[in-house]
Amino acid sequence: MKLRQVLLLLLILASLPLSYAREERGAVIYYNEACTDCTLYIKERLIPLLKEEGISNIVLKDYINNPEYRRELIALNEREGIPPRLTGHLSAVIDGRIFLQGHVPSHVIREALRWEGKLVVYQDSMSANARSYRVWVPGGEIREYPIDEPLTTYFSELEEMKAANKLESAYATTGLLPLVVVSGLLDGINPCAFAVLLFFIAFLYTIKKTRAGVLKMGAVYISAIFLAYFLIGIGIMKALIFTGKPHFMAKLGAYLIILLGLINIKDYINPFAFPVHLRIPRFTHATLRRWAYKGTFPSAAVLGFLVGLCTFPCSGGIYVAILALLSAKTTYLQGLAYLLLYNFMFVMPLIVILALASNEKVTRRLKEWEESKARGMRLASGIVMILLGVVILVWFV
Repeated sequence: MKLRQVLLLLLILASLPLSYAREERGAVIYYNEACTDCTLYIKERLIPLLKEEGISNIVLKDYINNPEYRRELIALNEREGIPPRLTGHLSAVIDGRIFLQGHVPSHVIREALRWEGKLVVYQDSMSANARSYRVWVPGGEIREYPIDEPLTTYFSELEEMKAANKLESAYATTGLLPLVVVSGLLDGINPCAFAVLLFFIAFLYTIKKTRAGVLKMGAVYISAIFLAYFLIGIGIMKALIFTGKPHFMAKLGAYLIILLGLINIKDYINPFAFPVHLRIPRFTHATLRRWAYKGTFPSAAVLGFLVGLCTFPCSGGIYVAILALLSAKTTYLQGLAYLLLYNFMFVMPLIVILALASNEKVTRRLKEWEESKARGMRLASGIVMILLGVVILVWFV
């Protein structure tokens, strides 16, 4: 008798998580109530299908009559990294992981609900003669299929893509660390940031700043450059993830590095041959000087931040390619760690220059050296950039 009671109790306990799982299943549908086709689709097809699949907790959110729902939907799409070309005029979010965009066919919805991870399915045409739909799993590629094609086709191809990625990423992942270190260092060795730092340090000595004061103000300046470049990197990474084509963007970035390297070589041979140059825009020079002449800690921070923004056209090609590579080869948190390392290497040459320039005479000599070697540095930088672009194309994308 006791054994039966124990077995009955275990059976009840074992069934509890299942019942809770069923109760927790739900869907949120964002739609435009003024759209007749959408309303019919929701009431006559989508909701009955979801209820058949055991999803009874369904919330309707009309984003036309309540703008807050529109903002909520936009924030949700951004947070989940859903590419703009996969956002429909009607969005159904099921269990917080299945995103149905538009009027998705019933057979596709049923198959999507069997998927255990995150999934986006897009078919935004309201016509009964819709010809195709798109599907995407974060980290995979966006694929398009005929409207009658089973969703399982994508799942099969996804497994093949994962297997291929595992084979090709064995070297790519281990090779990312030295690539990020070398690229960050190369990106930081550019005359643009050097010239401004040496000018700023020389000015600080002319207004009788102490060695300690120069070091502190230089540290603020470099930290602000680091912050500006890091924030640019985060923005670009999010944009690259949002496109859903990080591999393509990495390849495009590699070609961009090669192009910018050729521009640097062109500037070495004949600066006047073509009116495109890798340098801080001329219209910003007066603004940078004005902030440098203030000679205060806040002005050093503003100057560094502005230089970080303005040097991006000078050397941003390397940055974009590496960011695209990180978006394609790493998770977001791993990419963030690599991004921090990249930016530390980016400011490392400036840290070295600041340490060397803590003496007024050395600063003067460094400034003269920088002015005399700037042209040769462009040639060396151009050659290395071309080589870096080739390395990324051959071994990483």
